[in-house]
Amino acid sequence: MECFTCRRHEEHHDEITARHTVAALSSRTSSERISRRWLTLARGAWMVCALLLLANFVASIPAYYQIMRTACTLANQGPCTNTSGQLTPDNVAALAHLHLSLTGYAAYFVTLDVVVSLLAWGLGLLIFWRKSDERMGLFVSLLLVLFGATGSGNTLLGVWAPTPSPPLLSHLLNLLSALVWIGLGAFLLTFPTGRFTPRWSWLVFSFWIISFAGNTLSPLLAGVAGLLAAGGTLSIMVYRYVRVFDAIQRQQAKWVVYAAVATFSLLFIATGLPGVVPADSPYQLLFPTLTLFSSALLYLGLGFAILRYHLWDIDAIINRTLVYGSLTALLALLYVGLIFALQSLFQGLFHLNNDVAIVISTLVIAALFQPLRHRMQQVIDRRFYRRKYDAARTLAQFSATLRNEVDLQQLRESLLTVVEETMQPAHVSLWLRKDEQRGKPNTDA
Repeated sequence: MECFTCRRHEEHHDEITARHTVAALSSRTSSERISRRWLTLARGAWMVCALLLLANFVASIPAYYQIMRTACTLANQGPCTNTSGQLTPDNVAALAHLHLSLTGYAAYFVTLDVVVSLLAWGLGLLIFWRKSDERMGLFVSLLLVLFGATGSGNTLLGVWAPTPSPPLLSHLLNLLSALVWIGLGAFLLTFPTGRFTPRWSWLVFSFWIISFAGNTLSPLLAGVAGLLAAGGTLSIMVYRYVRVFDAIQRQQAKWVVYAAVATFSLLFIATGLPGVVPADSPYQLLFPTLTLFSSALLYLGLGFAILRYHLWDIDAIINRTLVYGSLTALLALLYVGLIFALQSLFQGLFHLNNDVAIVISTLVIAALFQPLRHRMQQVIDRRFYRRKYDAARTLAQFSATLRNEVDLQQLRESLLTVVEETMQPAHVSLWLRKDEQRGKPNTDA
């Protein structure tokens, strides 16, 4: 009875300790909370800003549709195609080859832009509902609402305004455009705690402001400030990830970095390839859609990081992205190389040498897919997930030993060694229960 009572006391003590540990970890990994004195005022200001941004969002949708229904006929087509996403006459000709109208494309693109913007609105409202008492939660929710209200690439920012706009309205729209860029810099430099760490990082934040304001003064000044802002922000993020962040904050940072890399990769494709593809090619119509999808990935990454939803899934997502991304690039190069090689080999032997080369190349790629995938998985795990790779290899070796080992003492030592190498616990205990007729239970630690 005494032993049972002691055990209950120990279990109760361990439960209380675990609760305190979880509470301390939760408070340490969350951003600073807003005091009750200012919480009502902050929420009220947030709602006023959200309502004003909602008015811009609703008013801009029909105006943006009217813009997209017309083709850009300016001699310098950059201002209208880069800012609003209008199609050029060559793009309209490509639509005609696909038996599509400009009006139908405008309806499709505006609808997709609105859906992506509503995604940002939904995530912003959800974060406001769940974490509006935290400084970072309130800030990120307003930033997402700002992204949603202005559209992807500011496509829905003040398009309802007359041209030329009144000076006061023009300054207000320029301020909103600046807040989109500056707010992103503030987020990267303070995420996830809402504080500038280290304290001098606010100097890097000043470069974000100069990089936007410098466009009206000197493009050279804006370019230099942009490089300093990007380099300083990246350095600070790496420093905080290595020296400051705990386990949960690192998972949050992984979501943000993954979303940012995916976003900028799609943006690079959407802005870099149009100069390579012919202007009247139907593939030109895919690049604006890629831009919208890149924005959606960024919004989802911010939402997962702030809400801490499925934080630990990011490791599996990154792993699969590395494996299948590398595998796709390798198979594409092999496929193209095989086609050219086989065409040269079969030239003069078959009348349909191109079709024969494609069929053989496809069969070869299909046969190589699984072996290359397994090999690529091993390379990625060994290079980037060394601990996981070593643990899996140790368990595989122990499974092979388990099938052949008959000595109980040797098996006990092997099991303890495997547990120590794979799980790395502070203490390991193994309890072996003997036959009741032969003796009492035995405990080994």
